[in-house]
Amino acid sequence: MSKSHSPRLLRPETLTALGTIVVAAAFLFPTASLKPISALLPGAMLIGMALLSVLLLISDQRKAGSGEEAQSMTSAPKRVFGAFLLIVSYALSTDFIGFYVSTAVAIPLVAYVFGYRSLPGLALATVIVVGAIYLIFDFGMAQTFPSGRLWQS
Repeated sequence: MSKSHSPRLLRPETLTALGTIVVAAAFLFPTASLKPISALLPGAMLIGMALLSVLLLISDQRKAGSGEEAQSMTSAPKRVFGAFLLIVSYALSTDFIGFYVSTAVAIPLVAYVFGYRSLPGLALATVIVVGAIYLIFDFGMAQTFPSGRLWQS
């Protein structure tokens, strides 16, 4: 007897790719109301994310067409849920306490949770990333990031 196959569109990677394309497209529409220089980075990232998702979709559908079984998306669902929770927390904290403070906390926290334990390395990575963002966008391009509702009067 042959193994029963799930429908091609219900494969985990296909669902992930389709979901990412829909979410990226939904977030792309609000960038049209931004100033062109402000819309450049989020627009480019969203378009890039959608294009990579299309490649994932094509790759997974080719695998499905050749009869390859779909692999489980993860062997550690708690880690995936935790990563999702960290992303949501970062987005909310950016709105409430600001971009730089949230980023300075999120970078070492995410790296630590995913197994990088060197405290000097975490501090150095945080300084490099936050410093580069500041130098490129705030200083170089005169773009301001959210300062957070908590600090606004």
